[in-house]
Amino acid sequence: MIDVTTAQLYGWIAAFLWPMFRLLGLIATAPLFSESTIPRRAKVLLAAGLSTIISPTLANIPAAPVYSFDGFLIIVNEIGIGVAMGFTMRLIFAAVQTAGEVIGLQMGLSFASFYDRSSGGQTMVLSRFLNIVATLMFLALDGHLMMLATLVDSFNSVPIAGTPLSGHGWGAVARAGSMVFASGTLLALPMIAALLTLNLSMGILNRASPQLSIFAVGFPVTLGGGMVIMMLVMPQMGAYMQHLVDAGLQAMATVLDQFAQ
Repeated sequence: MIDVTTAQLYGWIAAFLWPMFRLLGLIATAPLFSESTIPRRAKVLLAAGLSTIISPTLANIPAAPVYSFDGFLIIVNEIGIGVAMGFTMRLIFAAVQTAGEVIGLQMGLSFASFYDRSSGGQTMVLSRFLNIVATLMFLALDGHLMMLATLVDSFNSVPIAGTPLSGHGWGAVARAGSMVFASGTLLALPMIAALLTLNLSMGILNRASPQLSIFAVGFPVTLGGGMVIMMLVMPQMGAYMQHLVDAGLQAMATVLDQFAQ
């Protein structure tokens, strides 16, 4: 006959729940997993399944009961770590969307927008298109698997504990936000330069031939030229997306290192 004490039962529950809370924080904010089109039950089941696999490999699980104050502090820490990691990786998709917004403005597509459930607001069509392309490339590069592998490794660098997280980690998350503007601008820079050259050409043409109505031909020329340039730039997006994924994983590692201090 197998005897199971209450202390053992609480220990098994805690060993299952502590990593699950970190996984839930990641799934709630990470790209792809946090999409509103995925049912919440599926997200919870995914976190529970991964926690069942991860929990037996963890050592030094805190013995604090889940319903105690120490357990509450552990829950807050685990959710905070997961949210910080998922939000940091999501910044690379924010950079792609920023590039789409800038390119759309330059091409004259600022009026072409629709309601996006994932962002909760109006989004330009071009920005949404680039986001879909980036998501497909993210899957092709196994970015979701590398992100989960980084989270599993985080239990070694930042063990489960009730001690408050270092403020340096949240500072690293804030500094990673610069990636949105820097990487987004670099991604949109070829289009910006090409469209600026096209607009300068149209201005020179208008000065050389004043009878030509620049307002009548400027918009279709800019839009058509932008589409052609997009066709030339898109094949090069894969290498840049791989660079963004590597930068996101590096930023996640930096955040974990700062939390461990």
